[in-house]
Formats: sequence, C-alpha cells, structure tokens
Amino acid sequence: MKRLLHAALIISAPLGLLACSGDRDRVPGPSDEGESSFQASEQTNYIKASNTDPEDFFGESVSLDGDTLVVGAYLEDSSATGIDGNQNNNDAAYSGAVYVFVRDGDTWTQQAYIKASNAEAGDLFGNSVSLDGDTLVVGALGEDSNATGIDGDQNNNDASTSGAAYVFVRDGDTWTQQAYIKASTTDAFDYFGYSVSLDGDTLVVGAYLEDSSATGIDGNQNNNDAAYSGAVYVFVRDGDTWTQQAYIKASNTDPEDYFGESVSLDGDTLVVGAGAEGSNATGIDGNQNNNDAQSSGAVYVFVRDGDTWTQQAYIKASNAEAGDLFGNSVSLDGDTLVVGALGEDSNATGIDGDQNNNDASTSGAAYVFVRDGDTWTQQAYIKASTTDAFDYFGESVSLDGDTLVVGAGDEDSSATGIDGDQNNNDASTSGAAYVFVRDGDTWTQQAYIKASTTDAFDYFGYSVSLDGDTLVVGAYLEDSSATGIDGNQNNNDAAYSGAVYVFK
Repeated sequence: MKRLLHAALIISAPLGLLACSGDRDRVPGPSDEGESSFQASEQTNYIKASNTDPEDFFGESVSLDGDTLVVGAYLEDSSATGIDGNQNNNDAAYSGAVYVFVRDGDTWTQQAYIKASNAEAGDLFGNSVSLDGDTLVVGALGEDSNATGIDGDQNNNDASTSGAAYVFVRDGDTWTQQAYIKASTTDAFDYFGYSVSLDGDTLVVGAYLEDSSATGIDGNQNNNDAAYSGAVYVFVRDGDTWTQQAYIKASNTDPEDYFGESVSLDGDTLVVGAGAEGSNATGIDGNQNNNDAQSSGAVYVFVRDGDTWTQQAYIKASNAEAGDLFGNSVSLDGDTLVVGALGEDSNATGIDGDQNNNDASTSGAAYVFVRDGDTWTQQAYIKASTTDAFDYFGESVSLDGDTLVVGAGDEDSSATGIDGDQNNNDASTSGAAYVFVRDGDTWTQQAYIKASTTDAFDYFGYSVSLDGDTLVVGAYLEDSSATGIDGNQNNNDAAYSGAVYVFK
C-alpha cells in the first residue's frame, strides 16, 4: 500500500507493499490543563542493531512505552530462534528480528534480541510491534504455517504468508515467548500480523489481505469471495492464556479495501484503517455503499461492552478523493483520533488550510477527530509546514494527549536536527517528522525534526512513537555500519541497515 519498494526487496506478494507504520498504542497523556508533554529540544541518542547488516530494515517498526523501546528489523537474516540466540549469521534471509532497549536515566542499553520460535526465511518477523508494559506483540506477516488459533503447530509451511503474531512477556530483565497466535481461519496470503495493537490484556491483529465477504462482527469467515477485503482479530488474555474474542470486518466489505492495514486500540475502543476503501462519502457516517472514489480510504471505530463489539462510526476525510489512502495510519488516545492519508494531494500548509485542490500530488495530510459521547467530529486538517509533492506526510502518526507526531518518510530537505531549513529538496526521501500541539481545540506546529545526519533515501519518519517527553523516529533505510548506541553514523557502509533516533 504505502510504497512498492518493499515488494521489490522482499518476496513476490499479491499486492506489493509490505510495511506498516509506527506504533499506535495508547500512551499516558499530559495534564488535564491541556499542556503539551513534549517540547522538541534535542536528539539524545542514535540507535543501531547489535548485529547491523545491509538491508535489515532496522527501524521499520517502533514502539515506545516509558523507558522501554522495541525496534523491528523485519529483513534481518539470522537463523536464531527465541531470546538472545546467535545473531551472527545470515542463514535465514528475511526471517526478521526485534530488539529491546531500556533506559536508565539518559542511557540506553540493549536488553534483548528476539526471534520467532519458528524463525524461517521470508517470515518478516518484526514488520509490526506493539509494547504495553512488560508485554510485547510482534507481527510476522510472511509466516507460513496453516495452524489456527493459539499455540498450534507452527512447524509447516502449508499456508504461504498467512502470517502470525507472537506474544512475549518480561519478568525482571528476562523475556520469554508466551503465545504463538494465528487467525481462526488461516489462509495463504492473508498477511495476519501486518498490523498489531496491544492495550493491557487485549490484542488486536490486522490481516489486511484476508478475503471473506463477511460484514460486521463474527460473520462467516469461511469463504474467499471478497479478495483482499481485510479483517481484524481481537484476542484477550486471562492469566497466561490467550483466546480469540472477536472476528471483525467492515460494515461495507469490498474486495481490495485493505481493512486492517492499520489498527489502534485504547481500552474498549478500537480504530481500524482501510486505506483502499473506495466510497466518495465525506465526514462521519456518510454513504458507504459506492466505489466512486477508489482508494480514498476510510476508518472504522468499534467499541466494546463486556465481551461484545459493535461499530460506532464510519469515518471519511472531509475532502475524500480517489488515491488519498486515508487510514494508512491511525493513532487513538482516549477520545482523540488521528488518521494519516499519505496520498492526499493539496498544497495547503499548516492547520485547516485550503484542502480543495490537488496541486501537490501525494504530499499527504493528517486529520484529527474528537469524540463527545458517541459522536465523532473532525477537529483539524493538518498539513506540513512546507508541503511538497511526494512527501507522504501522514505515513506514520503517534498521539499522546495533546501532542501529535506525524512522519513524512519521503520529505526531501537536507536539514539536520530541530527546526532546520526545510526549504530545499537537496536530500531526496531523507524524511522528516513534525510535532503538533493542541491548546483547547487549536492545533499548532511545534517542531520540524530531521536526523542528526540527514542522507538521501534514509526514510527518516517512516515510523514514529511518542510517549511523554520522548519521541522515537525510525529511518529504516539509513546506511551506517555502526552498532549499538551512539556509534559512528558518518558512513554509508551498510546500505539499508536502518537506524532509530531518540529525541527529548
């Protein structure tokens, strides 16, 4: 969906793009007075994998919770399994890995190197990650077993790229795998695990290429009559045991809508993005029964009462148009929802500008919605401070209280650090992140953030995760051969190895 680059680098996939945006989890908000908890001041750390290798895509996914950071590198190649195995081989191409880092004061160290229990070539473990406290969920959209449900037989490859999710828990400093999770109806090419979101004892897993024609909650999933329509699965934990609670489809299931491309869970509210949904409706609960605006995109809000999920809202952009991909990224915190639309085309800048033109192709936009009771309304339409064609602003989003970070992995300026000169295109697809803050109902841009060493094709901002006064930005195609924390970033000796930057 977001770019075709991944397909060329990875496997022959039915629809191309194999990536998901940064973490969407609920994180603690700032004070009730509406003050921002984050004011961009400086980059504190530059983080690389412990086993940096070309084309590992370290930083393709990130999730931050307090003093713990998780980074996915879904093209990492070692054949290790489990926790802290031998990472010094490339015997399982694109099996994928996840790295856990912890902070003591201002100092980050790597706590764990995590692989799947059934690590195999092409599994893409780490394409999505979600951390909540001492529980971590990792998606592996390329995993191939035909198991169903919880802890089934993972030792076959009979359902190519059906996908899986893995749950890990921490006791003290020690991580162990708690569960291996598959869909209730596993099918080849469903990409279960493409997106994940964890809040407490509830886990949501998206499978955006799932094919059933069911609609709503717990419909008939045993057909493939709506190719690539997509589905979302909800799992709950009781003690150490996970069970599936719900199978969720859109209210207007259609082929190739990609429902489940993005997910964000906060308490009893779930938001699901379907970036390729095609109706020409605008706003809240409009007419979803047409396909007159192909790939305009939509977002669906579901709420839980006890064990029962229902759809609360069907949300479209205020300027829904074909190709906008509204819903490619989502982030929910309480009664505020942010939706990215990386394909939106207007040349507006800043907050609530003129959205009624297509003069800056795929410049991208972000939309803020707020809920009062059961009613959602659009609060803001947000663009970059310097809007440019093909910047993909909204590729990633992360919301914490009254602070929002929007990534634009294809932004092109050669600036470095905080609030540099953004008015050039001298470093193609180097990438940027933008920080916005809310005072009452009003949003303003607070900071424009670049890497400390900006380089073309690094895709800084492809993933973002914000928690309190700390922001993490992934640049999954960064090229240095450094390893660990704050190494030498001034070389390009490990192409597409990837890096993560921490700001405070």
